Amino acid sequence: MLKNVDMTSLPSILDNDFYKFTMQCAVVKLFPDVKAKYQFINRGEHSFPEGFGDALRESVDAMAKLKLTKDEKQYLIETCPYLNPAYIDFLAGYRYDPSEVFIHQEGNELEVHINGYWYRTILWEVPLLSLISELYYKFTHQERWTNDKIIANTNEKTKLFNKLGVQYAEFGTRRRHSYKVHRKVVEVLSKCEKRGFIGSSNVHMAMLYGVKPIGTHAHEWFMFHAARYGFKMANAMGLENWVEVFRGDLGVALSDTYTTEVFFKQFDKKFAKLFDGVRHDSGDPIEFANKTIEHYECHGINPLYKFIIFSDGLNPEKIQSITEATQGKIGISFGIGTNLTNDVGLRPMNIVLKLTDIMYDNSEWIPTVKLSDEPNKHTGDPNLIRLAQELLNIS
Repeated sequence: MLKNVDMTSLPSILDNDFYKFTMQCAVVKLFPDVKAKYQFINRGEHSFPEGFGDALRESVDAMAKLKLTKDEKQYLIETCPYLNPAYIDFLAGYRYDPSEVFIHQEGNELEVHINGYWYRTILWEVPLLSLISELYYKFTHQERWTNDKIIANTNEKTKLFNKLGVQYAEFGTRRRHSYKVHRKVVEVLSKCEKRGFIGSSNVHMAMLYGVKPIGTHAHEWFMFHAARYGFKMANAMGLENWVEVFRGDLGVALSDTYTTEVFFKQFDKKFAKLFDGVRHDSGDPIEFANKTIEHYECHGINPLYKFIIFSDGLNPEKIQSITEATQGKIGISFGIGTNLTNDVGLRPMNIVLKLTDIMYDNSEWIPTVKLSDEPNKHTGDPNLIRLAQELLNIS
């Protein structure tokens, strides 16, 4: 390990995105025997210095000590009534198992795999990415802005958001610069005069600063359903099972796991009425908004009673253009990630960790794929991607 580089550790088991806990709750209830594999993808082709893998291993091993405190358990009971008591008791007994995480470094290349029961391994993705990001900046000795400049920069953004009159949440755990920067940003947001800031995807931060934890489900929820039930059934089965667990709560549907066009074919009048809104995570946001408005209107639903959460690579300029094009036509809000928690004068990392395979009934491993509205965001085996495109009539 390089000298003068300390291990990075997480302060709380709740230092994770909320949708990981909501999905874990659903998996514990519906799919407790399913196994899963995940793989780290270095989209930004970052070069990892010597000793990085060892430092990451040490940080991962330390996560075995994390556990839900009494105060955290009470917070979940009071704040998240849709998380059933059995699940919260399960989470109180949950411990990370570092043996589920394989880490290997060859030269400047980093390899990370996760393997185990889905109800256990589902919590690894977000904290692992945040550890990789924070360690990367430590190992490369890059100097970020001062706290004062980060505070001023964040305040400038909030002034614009307040002027636009939009609601927004912080979604930046996965690729944050560091825990300290993340906490400082949420602290600034929570003190804004106008309460356009509605919450954080990070449950630990939401608890610390008295804001709402935000999140429902991620792409892996629908990727699993495609592998288990087939590509044509993925959206419908994923939504049905979500409703079975949460009975109308947590009603924001992610639309782009197998392209928005395919999603809306299965997001019928029942789902359109039942779910509060949809989340946009790839492709042209204004085009998506127009399609969403049209879809609601075709089903006799007033779009102003529904909303879109935009969450794809947002910055102030993009938020302004989306707002100007959609405000007054449909409800809108924004989940802002890296531009809040890693806008510190350095190049943000471009890294992801994706579900790659699932196994049920102890049979055989089934690969998963994701077909984004942007082709460069497709993940999975190229042959399987082509098969999915053929089955779903995606050109």
